[in-house]
Amino acid sequence: MPVEELLVRSQSAELRFQVEVASNDIQRARGLMFREEMAEDHGMLFVFENEGERFFWMKNTPLPLDIIYISEAGRIVSIAAETVPFSENVIPSGHPARFVLELNAGLSEKLGITVGDTVSSSSMKVE
Repeated sequence: MPVEELLVRSQSAELRFQVEVASNDIQRARGLMFREEMAEDHGMLFVFENEGERFFWMKNTPLPLDIIYISEAGRIVSIAAETVPFSENVIPSGHPARFVLELNAGLSEKLGITVGDTVSSSSMKVE
């Protein structure tokens, strides 16, 4: 999968991550399944064709994650923090989202990433 820089603008900082971009059905279906580790400044960005309610789960994913749902305008609409590895429970966005960012579990809280912060990258075409 292609890798690009992603920027999160929070109230107190600009945070940069290197993210793999999952932009087709096959890439999105695989996501971070079977990964056992990921560098703290890395993640995965899921890009969908349009905005809508999103549903993720952790089946076959041993790595605990923060799942960050992002609107078409690039604003964080919800965060599912510290998801449970291998869980088949559905994790809904709760709001329309076009993008989903997965980071290592606990990073959202540690770095002060919250609902309302903005996210941008070249694949998102959001400034």
